[in-house]
Amino acid sequence: MEFRVTFSGSRRAARTLWFLILMSLCLFITVCRASSPQEEEDSAMQNIVTEKRAEESHRQDSADLLIFILLLTLTILTIWLFKHRRFRFLHETGLAMIYGLIVGVILRYAVHVPRDVGTASMGCFVNISPATLLVNISGKFYEYTLKGEISANLVNDVQDNEMLRKVTFDPEVFFNILLPPIIFHAGYSLKRRHFFRNMGSILAYAFVGTVISCFVIGLLMYGCVMLMKQFSQLGGDFFFTDCLFYGAIVSATDPVTVLAIFHELQVDADMYALLFGESVLNDAVAVVLSSSIVAYQPQGDNSHTFEVMALLKSFGMFLGVFSGSFSLGVATGVVTALISFFTKLRDFQLLETALFFLMSWSTFLLAEACGFTGVVAVLFCGITQAHYTFNNLSPESQDRTKQLFELLNFLAENFIFSYMGLTLFTFQNHIFNPMFIVGAFLAVFVGRAANIYPLSFLLNLGRRYKIRSNFQHMMMFAGLRGAMTFALSIRDTATFARQMMFSTNLLVVFFTVWVCGGGTTQMLSCQRIRVGVDSDQDNSMGLADGSERRSTKQESAWLFRIWYNFDHNYLKPILTHSGPPLTTTLPPCCGPVARLLTSPQAIENECQLKDDDSDLILTDGDINLSYGDITVSTDAMGAHTNSGRSFSGTATSDDLDRELAYGDHELVMRGTRLVLPMDDSEPPFSDSIRNLRM
Repeated sequence: MEFRVTFSGSRRAARTLWFLILMSLCLFITVCRASSPQEEEDSAMQNIVTEKRAEESHRQDSADLLIFILLLTLTILTIWLFKHRRFRFLHETGLAMIYGLIVGVILRYAVHVPRDVGTASMGCFVNISPATLLVNISGKFYEYTLKGEISANLVNDVQDNEMLRKVTFDPEVFFNILLPPIIFHAGYSLKRRHFFRNMGSILAYAFVGTVISCFVIGLLMYGCVMLMKQFSQLGGDFFFTDCLFYGAIVSATDPVTVLAIFHELQVDADMYALLFGESVLNDAVAVVLSSSIVAYQPQGDNSHTFEVMALLKSFGMFLGVFSGSFSLGVATGVVTALISFFTKLRDFQLLETALFFLMSWSTFLLAEACGFTGVVAVLFCGITQAHYTFNNLSPESQDRTKQLFELLNFLAENFIFSYMGLTLFTFQNHIFNPMFIVGAFLAVFVGRAANIYPLSFLLNLGRRYKIRSNFQHMMMFAGLRGAMTFALSIRDTATFARQMMFSTNLLVVFFTVWVCGGGTTQMLSCQRIRVGVDSDQDNSMGLADGSERRSTKQESAWLFRIWYNFDHNYLKPILTHSGPPLTTTLPPCCGPVARLLTSPQAIENECQLKDDDSDLILTDGDINLSYGDITVSTDAMGAHTNSGRSFSGTATSDDLDRELAYGDHELVMRGTRLVLPMDDSEPPFSDSIRNLRM
C-alpha cells in the first residue's frame, strides 16, 4: 500500500514538472512572437529612413552641380555680352570668379539647413585620425569615412558645415579631372614656330626664372614669418621649408587673361610666344619643384634643419621626376602616333578620336600612378601628339580633337575660377593674417621682377634682337596667378601653414586676375606696344631701329637645328604619313628597310608637299622642296614647277632658317600646299601678296 502511494506521488510530481516546462516554453514562444514584429518593424523603419536620407543626399548633390552649371551658363552669356560690346577690362575668368563669390555669399549666409537631431558627439583618444571608422551602435556596426577636421568652436554647427562641404570638391578632382585638359590643350595648341624661335629665352624664364622666383619669395616670406613671431602674430608652426613651398606654388603663372587680350588685339607674336611658352613650362617646373621641396627630409629628429645631402637628394629627385615625366609623356605620344600609323583607324573617325582622347588623358594618370608628375607628362604628350599623331589623323578627327580639347579647356578653366570665388566663403579653415598677406603680395612682385629683369639682361647679351624694356615691363605686369597656384594650394590644407597659404593665394589670384588682367589694355598703351600686328608678319622682338627680321638663324639654337634635321628626315617619315619617304633620306643600302617602314600614303604623296605641321616645314624665297626625283617649287607669282633634281636627304641650315622664319605664308592651290616667296628687301606679306591671296 505504501509503495503504490509513493509511486503515485512520483508520477504526479513528474507531470507537474513537465506541465511547468511546457507552460514556460509557451510563455517564451509567446514573448518571442510578440517582440519579433517589433524588431522587424524597427528594422523596416530604419531602412525607410536610410533610403530617404540617400534620396535627399542625391537631390542635394544634383542641386550643387546645378549651381556650377548655372554659373558657367551665366558666365558664357555675360562673355558674349562683353565681346559684343567690346569690353576688355574684365576677362571671363575674372567674371567667373565674381559670380562664384556671389554664390558663395548666398550659400554662406542665406542658406541654412536645420540641424539633424540624430547628430551625436562622443570623444575618444587616438594618435591619428583613421580614414575609416567602424561604430558599434546597439550591436550593429556602421562604417564612417573621414571628411575632414572641424574647428572646436564649430562643433555645434556640424550640419551647416555639412551643407557648405557639399559644394567643396575633393582636391583630387582638380588634379585628375580638371587640370589634364587644360595642360594638354596648352601643349596641343602650342605655336611651335614662335616657340622654337625663342626656345632659349623661354627655357631660361621657365626653369631658371622659376627657381629664382621660388627662392626669392621663400626668403622674403621667411623674413615675414620671423617678423610675425616677434609680434606674436603667428598662431602655429611655419618653417623655412614651408616658405620655400609657398614660393614654389605661387611662382606658377597663368596669364590666361593677358594672352586672351593679346590674341584679340594681335600683339607681337614673339612676345605672345614668350609669355605663353613660359607659363606652360613654368607650371610644370613649379609642380615638380614643390614636390621636391616636400621630399626634403634631413636625417635626425629635426626635419627642418639644413643638410647638404638632403638638398642634393631633393635636387636629384627634381631632375629624376621631371625627366621621367617628360619621357613618359613623349613615349605615350609616340605610341599613339604608331597606333594611328599602322592601323586603319582613320577610316572610323569616332574610334580614332576616342582613342586619341583616352591615350592623351591616360598619360596624366599613368604618370601620377608611377610616382611622376602628370602635369609635365601630359604637357609634353600634347606637344608630341600635335607634332606626330596629328598628321596621321583624318581631317574630321583633326577638327574634332582641336575643338574637343578647346571646349574642355574652356569649361574646366572657367569652372576652376568659379570655384575659387565660391571657396572664399565655403572653405571651413580659412586663416587670414594681414601681415602674411601684405608680405606675400610684396614677395610675389619682387620675385617676378627678380625673374624677368636680370634674365632679360643676360639673354640680351647673346641675342641679336634684344628684348626691349617695354616688353620686359609688360612681361613683369603679366605674371598673373591662376588655376595651377589654386590647385597646388588646395591639394593639402591639413596644417596651419598650408591653410594660411591657401587663404592668401586666393587673394593673390583675385588681385592679379582683376587688376593686372583688367589693366592689360591700359598697360599696352602706356608702354606704347603696337597692337593690330598681323600674325603672319615676322616683326622683330623690340628692335631699336624698327627694321624687320629677315632671318632667325641667330635666334634658333644649334641643338634644335640638329634635332630638326634628324626629326624631319627620319622620325617624321617613321611616325607619320607626312614628310619625305625614307627611301629618299636613308642611304641606298637601307632600301629594303626604308620601303618596309615607309607608309603607302607617303609613297603615293611623294610628289606633293604633304606635311600638315606647317609651323615648322616652311620656306621663303624661290622655295623648293624635293621628294625623290621630283622638286616642287614656287616662283614670284605663286605658280609651281617640277624638276628632276634629286633630294639630298638633309635640310640645310639656310633652308631651316627660312622654314622657321616665315611660318604661315602659304597658299593652297589644287590641293597642294604652296609657300609664297619672300623678298629680303621688303617686309613679309607685302600688298601685292595680299592682293594675290584675295
